[in-house]
Amino acid sequence: MKFLKVLCLLVGLAMILAVMGCGAAPAAPAAPAEEKPAAEAPAKAKKEYKDLTVCYPQLGAESDWRTANSASLKETAEKLGVKLVFSDAQQKQENQISAMRACIQQGVDVVALPPVVEDGWDAVLTEAKDAGIPVIIVDRSVSADKSLYAAHIGSDMVLEGKKSGEEMNKLLPEGGKIIELSGTTGSGAAVGRAKGFRETLAKNIEILDSQTGNFTTAEGKPVMEAFLKKYAGEIDGAFIHNDNMAIGAVEAIKAAGLKPGDIKIVSVDGTRGGFQLMIDGWVQADVECNPLLGPQVLEMALKLANGEAVEPETLTNETVYFPDKAAELLPSRQY
Repeated sequence: MKFLKVLCLLVGLAMILAVMGCGAAPAAPAAPAEEKPAAEAPAKAKKEYKDLTVCYPQLGAESDWRTANSASLKETAEKLGVKLVFSDAQQKQENQISAMRACIQQGVDVVALPPVVEDGWDAVLTEAKDAGIPVIIVDRSVSADKSLYAAHIGSDMVLEGKKSGEEMNKLLPEGGKIIELSGTTGSGAAVGRAKGFRETLAKNIEILDSQTGNFTTAEGKPVMEAFLKKYAGEIDGAFIHNDNMAIGAVEAIKAAGLKPGDIKIVSVDGTRGGFQLMIDGWVQADVECNPLLGPQVLEMALKLANGEAVEPETLTNETVYFPDKAAELLPSRQY
């Protein structure tokens, strides 16, 4: 009996040991799955000229200068294969703003804006910036915050005015009385040229009057006619903001029976028309303002479309022309 108890105890102990021996060993922790390297995003292809769409809401066609400026943009775009969205605002800011908004909706790459006046651009420039479309201010200037546009390409209008004042000083060393035919009221060109002119004009030269001729031959002529009637025999010189108004003014001077040189004229632009006035003796100095900005504008537009840095201010190289070289240089003038 005692033997049976011991035997049962041994059998029970063996069964317990067997169960423990058959227990599954804890599973070894699984090796972490090897992480595959994330695929690199493909580099964004750089745009070429043929991929570029540029909006150019031209302010108008009021002068030979403006016509040459439009031609420079169109010819350069065609040569490079750039799609140019061109419009003519007919000297109206509201038309330029509408054209810009249409271009923003269209999703152009860059807007190049030659502004008709300085003020009133903040809203549409903000819209362009919010849409990620960089804006180049061309030729004239704007009063908007510089953070709203990428760059300015064009002339230093104040410097042009200073050069004009210096030339008038040379023409009237003993002093005298002059009149001014100003450009479009509120435009960067008119504001800058008037400012620079007054900064350098000698104290013994008096500006009798200043009126806008809106940069056109048609409006320049009647303004000069009115000056000649109002200040008969008093006018020694004239500062005229562009060659087209100078052409109109000279027509009025001729009709009044005056001769070349009776009124000393300093004009601005350096167009073929201005050169002819120098050859004929009516204009004594012509301060250059270069309209052939197409290559510079489209080169900058391509850089901006590709996210490249550009100079915020790019000025054109310009000089002053005189009658002694006018006949020699006229055949080579491009505008």
